[in-house]
Amino acid sequence: MTLPQDTHIGSAHLRTADLRRSLAFYSDLIGFGLLSREDGAAVLSADGQTPHLRLSEHPGWLPKPHRSVGLYHVAIRLPNRVALAGLFRRMVEARVPFGGFSDHAVSEALYLDDPDGNGLELYRDRPRDQWPRLGDRIQMTTEALDVHQLLAEGESAWTGLHPQTDIGHVHLHVSSLEKARAFYGDILGLDMMADWSGHGAIFMAAGGYHHHLGLNIWAGSQPQPPQTLGLEAFSLVIPDRAAWTRLGDSLRAAQRPLSQPDERSLITCDQDGNSVELVTA
Repeated sequence: MTLPQDTHIGSAHLRTADLRRSLAFYSDLIGFGLLSREDGAAVLSADGQTPHLRLSEHPGWLPKPHRSVGLYHVAIRLPNRVALAGLFRRMVEARVPFGGFSDHAVSEALYLDDPDGNGLELYRDRPRDQWPRLGDRIQMTTEALDVHQLLAEGESAWTGLHPQTDIGHVHLHVSSLEKARAFYGDILGLDMMADWSGHGAIFMAAGGYHHHLGLNIWAGSQPQPPQTLGLEAFSLVIPDRAAWTRLGDSLRAAQRPLSQPDERSLITCDQDGNSVELVTA
């Protein structure tokens, strides 16, 4: 299976224990616009048209345990450094706690949790011609990020979330790198872009991107308990209808769980129960 070059992550669907609290965080603070809200669910967008985040309310549910498979983080991608710096400054002024900061050579990233303990990354990409490479692999790093320099680039007056913001990638805790690579690579068609299996992680993507999907075994192999928060699903957009059809055939041939809620989406899951919605135009 080979995916089209412009395949990309579409949206992430997160579970929240308190929808009002989550909307205060994602909409009022970060700046996503509200596309719809009904029956304990909300859809948010950066550009006012594209669904980027879906939130569903589950009162009384607990955060996902750290030592279990499932969500590591959803990565919100800003289109440039000034946009990232502006959002960073806004969140620092709101006293939002951050868990880490990294320069990955291909990107600059800020890490934090949302109010439900769901992991987030805020990042911006460097231009592709600046990404370090070795053959057909991307050479990512985990160097310290100069946060003071980044903050200095943030505009003093908040002008809102940049409309070109999107979901750049999703990173999952999985129970087995081998099984995850077989599912996301052999069946879904993502390419291996960086192999850190010696450190318990791999990074896969379509179209030469550094990664649309991060996969690691750092949290162990325990299943995520029922009625806990975290990731409900994420979507992978396959713009070419013929490729989307072939992908469905690949999943059926591999006897993977598969449903088709409408004429432009297929829903499957990986070996750990992480749901993937495959969407075509």
